[in-house]
Order: sequence, then C-alpha cells, then structure tokens
Amino acid sequence: MEIIIEFFFQIFGELILQVICELFLELTLRRFKGTMEPEKCMPVVAFFGYGILGVFIGGFSLLVFPHPFIGSSRFHGISLFITPLLTGFVMSSMGWLRKRQGKVVLRIDTFSYGFIFAFGMALMRFIAAK
Repeated sequence: MEIIIEFFFQIFGELILQVICELFLELTLRRFKGTMEPEKCMPVVAFFGYGILGVFIGGFSLLVFPHPFIGSSRFHGISLFITPLLTGFVMSSMGWLRKRQGKVVLRIDTFSYGFIFAFGMALMRFIAAK
C-alpha cells in the first residue's frame, strides 16, 4: 500500500509542476497574442518548438527543484509517459472550456501541444535531475 501511495504522490508532484509551467507559458502567450496567432506558424514547426521550449523550461525547473519527484528506482522513467499524458488531458480540457466560453484557444490548449511541451520538460528532468 505504501508503494502505491508513494507512486501517486510522486506523479502528482511532477504533474503539478508541468501544469503550472504550461499555465505560465499560456499566460505569457496570451499577453503577446498579436505575435502568436496560429496562422503565422506551421503546425510541425510549432510542435517541435513547444517540445524544445519544454526542454528549456524543464532545465530551468531543475534550478528550483534539482531532485526528481520520482526518486524511487521502481518508478524511474514513468514520468516520461504518465505525466505528459495527464498534462495533455488537463490542457485539452482547459482549451475545451475556453472554446465553450468563446475565448481564443491557443495551441498549448490542445492535447498534442500540451503533451509535447510536458514531454520535453519530463525528458530534461529525467536526464538531468540528480
């Protein structure tokens, strides 16, 4: 039972970090919305751009949280799969709510772009966290 509780707390910590970083990025993009319109950038370029941005922000997050949230060797690497999926679902839900309210939906508010950003963060943290 202790293993299950440890697993969920560690996944939750990583998920919260990724969602907070994506929300901060979204707020920043909304502030500069005139320069970040979806028609101005090809989807493939934006997809890789969000992934690279996720890697950079994942590296920056290591300055604040230098140790992995998932410290157990039993779960090492699980954050590369589970937390980006969950973060993608959270961001697509937020996009759905914004669309329903008649607000502009950014690319980060979709599953695929939210996932790739979170995957970039998780990959950097997986590789560099000590």
